[in-house]
Amino acid sequence: MVRGLNKVELIGYLGCDPEMRYTPSGRPVTSFSLSTSRSWTSPEGERREETEWFNIVAWGNLAEICKQYLTKGHLVYIQGRLQTRGWEDETGKKHFRTEVVANEMINLVERRSSEHTSSHHESHSF
Repeated sequence: MVRGLNKVELIGYLGCDPEMRYTPSGRPVTSFSLSTSRSWTSPEGERREETEWFNIVAWGNLAEICKQYLTKGHLVYIQGRLQTRGWEDETGKKHFRTEVVANEMINLVERRSSEHTSSHHESHSF
């Protein structure tokens, strides 16, 4: 039997500070938006750019790390899987939301120390 693959890899900028909350059982969950951009030249020679926004969700230890180390504007690598949730509001209207459930995050922000300048990348997987 052939197995399916649900894997997403993104490099982009946080559109907001991560928001962390806890489930009723006490498990941490953090969510934030991430933007990616691409640019190309149209057949007419016009330069074009397009930005795509993604909803990111991290659970457990990764949720706590994202809340602690990430802020709006940070460049990050996210690896995870797509998940679509559905629910019905109080009026009976159905809603759907597709999210990337993160299982790895690498903070790509450069850190500068007083002694020297270097790139420091933190990688977190769960």
